[in-house]
Amino acid sequence: MQKKQQKIVLIGGPGTGKTTILNSLKERGFYCFDEVSRAVTLKAQEKGIEQLFLTEPLLFSKMLLKGREEQYLEADKKQENIIFFDRGIPDVFAYLNYSKTKYPDLYVDKSKQYQYDIIFHFAPWKEIYTTDNERYESFEESVKIDKFLFEAYDNLNYKIINVPFGTVDERTNFITNSLS
Repeated sequence: MQKKQQKIVLIGGPGTGKTTILNSLKERGFYCFDEVSRAVTLKAQEKGIEQLFLTEPLLFSKMLLKGREEQYLEADKKQENIIFFDRGIPDVFAYLNYSKTKYPDLYVDKSKQYQYDIIFHFAPWKEIYTTDNERYESFEESVKIDKFLFEAYDNLNYKIINVPFGTVDERTNFITNSLS
């Protein structure tokens, strides 16, 4: 009998270490899906739109929802028992809530349709926070976004596991040890 696949999401505000830990998980042989928003942002920048989320939040979010839904469906086709995602579908409406943007029920409906098994939360951590080409938010904004993300998953009745601060190995070990 085949083991049920576990879909695991790393959540938290920008700059909290999710991508670094996802890369560490990849190095350990886990199947991981990268953050969709970076690709969407880069594609928009190629067209001369510096931050699509700031200029057209619904268009940006529609593209994110499509990308995250595609990742979820692609994961279903994989043989791996454990698959990690850098952000999940509920992140889309959480960011829209943060930006006070009205959106159709579809965003919450899709979040209910596509369920994840485990949610690991990365709290804002000023010591590691940096901005880059795709991450424009300040640390203070990251803290606010984090609250909306946590609330979105909590309202969908997910059990959320907080990842403690520590080295990359310590944080990665915490996650992998939590799975056994």
